[in-house]
Amino acid sequence: MDKIRIRGGRPLRGSIVIGGAKNAALPLMTASLLTDETLTLTNLPDLADIATLTNLLVQHGVGFDVVAGAQGHGGRVVALKAADIVSTTAPYDLVRKMRASVLVLGPLLARCGVAKVSLPGGCAIGTRPVDLHIKGLTQMGARIDLEGGYILASAPEGLRGADIVFPTVSVGATENLLMAATLAKGETVLANAAREPEVTDLARCLVAMGAEIEGIGTDTLRIRGKDRLHGAEHRIVSDRIETGTYLMAAAITGGEIELVHGDLDHLQSVGRTLSAAGIEFTPTERGFRAARTNGLHGVDAMTEPYPGFPTDLQAQMMALMSVADGASMITETIFENRFMHVPELMRMGARVTVHGASALVRGVPRLTGAPVMATDLRASVSLVLAGLAAQGETVVNRVYHLDRGYERLEEKLAACGADIERLKE
Repeated sequence: MDKIRIRGGRPLRGSIVIGGAKNAALPLMTASLLTDETLTLTNLPDLADIATLTNLLVQHGVGFDVVAGAQGHGGRVVALKAADIVSTTAPYDLVRKMRASVLVLGPLLARCGVAKVSLPGGCAIGTRPVDLHIKGLTQMGARIDLEGGYILASAPEGLRGADIVFPTVSVGATENLLMAATLAKGETVLANAAREPEVTDLARCLVAMGAEIEGIGTDTLRIRGKDRLHGAEHRIVSDRIETGTYLMAAAITGGEIELVHGDLDHLQSVGRTLSAAGIEFTPTERGFRAARTNGLHGVDAMTEPYPGFPTDLQAQMMALMSVADGASMITETIFENRFMHVPELMRMGARVTVHGASALVRGVPRLTGAPVMATDLRASVSLVLAGLAAQGETVVNRVYHLDRGYERLEEKLAACGADIERLKE
């Protein structure tokens, strides 16, 4: 397995181009199953998770053509066409690699009336059950059984609209039921729906494909089903998690980075929290600039559904607070097992005490380089951030997690002055 070696202590300066959002691209790709016409996606990032979902969609019968590679400051342009669905089974060997694969369930069931989808895998950061997906589809008239690790779903007469109230906010369930509802008979209302920018991006793409959706960007989505959807072209929204990660890289090293295509409107909670910590944001013609201006101060953060502080930036925030003046309390309310990076940060000298769902972080003057182990996608990048600020050499092992969500990470950081390299094995 590859490793990443970092020699820390260098303030980062320069610019980083933010790519298309992985968490938007994945549901957008599965939306191609809803039509027999071509869905063209622009600004598609080149990531391991994208490749995994591509393999799954291809075995369903989706044609996947790269129209243009990454050009200038833009991602790839791809054309997806599901003229014929040749398989309605999403096998374990493909789904186990990434839990977002369960997003084929709603589109397959809506278009074909049947689907067999393996229960998903992915990062080991909590159970993240699919019960809300199943309950919602059942309300829409599907018959669903769990057998041998698979979700067996059928709706031979088609899905029908329903009023669905999510007991808790779920991005994946909102996306799955939103896509299914576009081809259901009648009207579907999704209440307490997720409001993440990635959900909004999916809804806008579905509208471009002919869907009728009201309430986009709110917690109540009203969908009037259509007999069919058509093809469309859609640009994937910029990745707010990549944006937040790199602005924290500027902050933790005491540097200054322009985030090209970065959108602070999608990070308002993060912006407020980091402004209080001493980070300054300046709009530019291409995005915005992030810089640490007057020291780094400890602040508290609690993860919440959008527009709250994203759980996908919690680990990076903890790395940043480990070198801040004073103490910080970081509370995780989304996933129950998302502090696995804590022991690795402590190997580098961080002072962290975990109390259930909260972690008390007492800032230290400096971290010290050490060999560390990545446990999941966001935890792995938090160790990279810590290594950028640490004295000496840090080696991050199991970086295949990083490749799931960060495109050319070491190249982008090196261009801003980081002493970082990938070690091939």
